[in-house]
Amino acid sequence: MPLTRSLDDSTVVITGASSGIGAATAYALARRGAAVVVAARSEPALRQVAQRCRELGGRALAVPTDVTDLESVLMLADRAVDEFGHLDAWVNNAAVSAVGLFDEIPVAEFRRVLEVDLLGAVHGIKAALPYLSAAGGGVLVNNASVLAEVAMPYQSAYNTAKHGIRGLADTIRQELRVTGRSQISVCTVLPATIDTPFFRHAANHSGRELLPPPPVYPPEVVAETIVRLLRRPRREAYAGGAARLVGLQWRLAPALVERTLGWYAQRTQFGPGARLDTSGNVFRPDGQASHDGGWNGRRRHLVRMTAAFGLAAAGTAVGTIAAKSRRSRSGR
Repeated sequence: MPLTRSLDDSTVVITGASSGIGAATAYALARRGAAVVVAARSEPALRQVAQRCRELGGRALAVPTDVTDLESVLMLADRAVDEFGHLDAWVNNAAVSAVGLFDEIPVAEFRRVLEVDLLGAVHGIKAALPYLSAAGGGVLVNNASVLAEVAMPYQSAYNTAKHGIRGLADTIRQELRVTGRSQISVCTVLPATIDTPFFRHAANHSGRELLPPPPVYPPEVVAETIVRLLRRPRREAYAGGAARLVGLQWRLAPALVERTLGWYAQRTQFGPGARLDTSGNVFRPDGQASHDGGWNGRRRHLVRMTAAFGLAAAGTAVGTIAAKSRRSRSGR
């Protein structure tokens, strides 16, 4: 079910809202008059985001929150209801990443990625469900990335967490339905590569400069997808045409597309510059109230390589279907 109130009368909590997709989503909702409760670890950045939301015509509350701490997240939900009277939607968006070969990522960082990305969503859902039930319904949105469906080398911790979020959402959706609480919708967003500060802030153990694999979409693409889900909930929604294409190809020919995507990511997610090992923002907050990452050039760069990947993956998928069809006919 969609929101039980109109968007301009709804209260929406957004985690990971100090920059990137979270900030862009807060702005998109504020333009529509919603009350937004923005949460993240960086209080100064949060206050800037909240102020911008008010300037755009929305109501806003900034609540510094560490999503790995259940008590902090429960308090976030309480603050939202105390301030605005009800809670209608919750967007689990907080995420960090550690980039590098699996055997080079410190276990402490791998664990922290899971705690922020996956357990952070668990805590958000735990906090939101009682209030959404009390409101007569509502919408839970989990930002899971297309890497919840496919996989990319050097992103083992992030891939693991995002796959977990997708499974978590599917399970909770089933449980709500069989226990008569289907008025609460659970949606999963699967964005492609998005132009945010995420890539500059990730822990990096590759020894190389980290770049977003093209094509790169503006964060507003995800923000508008989330707004649409609040109005018309769906199980899953892609954000960015490349995510939809890769997801389809992966389902048609997973083994072949896995190899192709590995080849593509190896050649596009690293720049020529060397980088020292860094834990990035995995343990420390560094939100700067910027919704984009300054990767505009990457949106246009490597168009030929992007097209080549799409054609190659499409070709492998078509070839697989044809081979299966021939085997099926010969087996009759």
